[in-house]
Amino acid sequence: MTAVSGTDAADTAATTTDGTTTDGTTTDGTATPRAAAPARPPLDDGERLRRWRLVLGADSAESTGCTLTGRDAAMDGALTALYESGGRPGGRGGGGRSAGLGASAPSVARWLGDIRTYFPTSVVQVMQRDAIDRLGLSALLLEPEMLEAVEADVHLVGTLLSLNKAMPETTKETARAVVRKVVEKLERQLSTRTRATLTGALDRSAKVTRPRHHDIDWDRTIRANLKNYLTLPGEDGAGTIVPERLIGYGRAAQSVKKDVVLCIDQSGSMAASVVYASVFGAVLASMRSLQTRLVVFDTAVVDLTDQLDDPVDVLFGTQLGGGTDINRALAYCQSRITRPADTVVVLISDLYEGGIRNEMLKRVAAMKASGVQFVTLLALSDEGAPAYDRDHAAALSALGAPAFACTPDLFPDVMAAAIEKRPLPIPDKETAHGGPGH
Repeated sequence: MTAVSGTDAADTAATTTDGTTTDGTTTDGTATPRAAAPARPPLDDGERLRRWRLVLGADSAESTGCTLTGRDAAMDGALTALYESGGRPGGRGGGGRSAGLGASAPSVARWLGDIRTYFPTSVVQVMQRDAIDRLGLSALLLEPEMLEAVEADVHLVGTLLSLNKAMPETTKETARAVVRKVVEKLERQLSTRTRATLTGALDRSAKVTRPRHHDIDWDRTIRANLKNYLTLPGEDGAGTIVPERLIGYGRAAQSVKKDVVLCIDQSGSMAASVVYASVFGAVLASMRSLQTRLVVFDTAVVDLTDQLDDPVDVLFGTQLGGGTDINRALAYCQSRITRPADTVVVLISDLYEGGIRNEMLKRVAAMKASGVQFVTLLALSDEGAPAYDRDHAAALSALGAPAFACTPDLFPDVMAAAIEKRPLPIPDKETAHGGPGH
């Protein structure tokens, strides 16, 4: 039994007349305001048994004494097809919940249609991932008809990229359309805040000593002129600061202010991070004040900077899977740095190094010593920290480059801090490798 899907299914079954589900979402998966929702009435025994029956599957029919009909039976059939042995879409199978959906393209296509009918988008995406992982349905994604039926998300994009080399020409155009749909949605979600946050950071990082009045950074100006405090006569201790030196925010200029290097591990476990990093790379490349380079690596190193105007091209230029040689990738990035004091290098990797460990650490130390701002992200995704090499993470932390997982929402703030040479906003310093204060 898969608790996530089963529990979501039970909650989803109780859909109210206004189109919201019992978990506070609409039937299309969007959130509804919880504060305005009326208090939920207590569940009667029949409704409670119905929900448990949906969660536990066919084996619980006798113990719960609950018979499912209509929409509930169809919903239960969709769950059975995925989580119970011997099941098929639309029917019930016995036994404990395990792989039961046949690898038949027509039946899977029907099942995909069913789950989109009965469950909100967030649950559909979970069930699709379960079907691919548990039942080995990746090969079916090579069929254009199947791709058109799935609910596209970051994880599906990662799966398609891993199948890229095996994909027939007849499927590639459909696959690109699916990937582009996800990428364009991510760009809409992430680009505005990223540009606003980084533009402010770039302006603040450029100190101006003769600013216009409305560009004066009063906080920095006051701190810089505290030594010029004068006590006013006859004012009972009152005084004033004489601002001999004004400090202001720099105005955005057409010239490049900072160089950013995104160095991305393209091993299979980093699929979601590759997708998000490629989208962010395209957003950063569109900012005139930044010079952005995007490098992906396994045991080889590929520079995809020339394709940053289209993140879909970037993604199809990756090759998920294979080994890892972080040292070689950092050597390449280091060779492309021309302004170390104005450069931010972001390494996105789970740190399972297959190359020369000591050389990797020496390169990081050398870059930091030259003035490079070095950021290490164990993941750039919504799923938290993945499995990672703790020894390498501790070694990087000792060099002043703590490794931590980062959500897409936090990434602009991390980049802004690196640009301004401030401490990084580590999500949870107690759990980020290196402990508090790093």
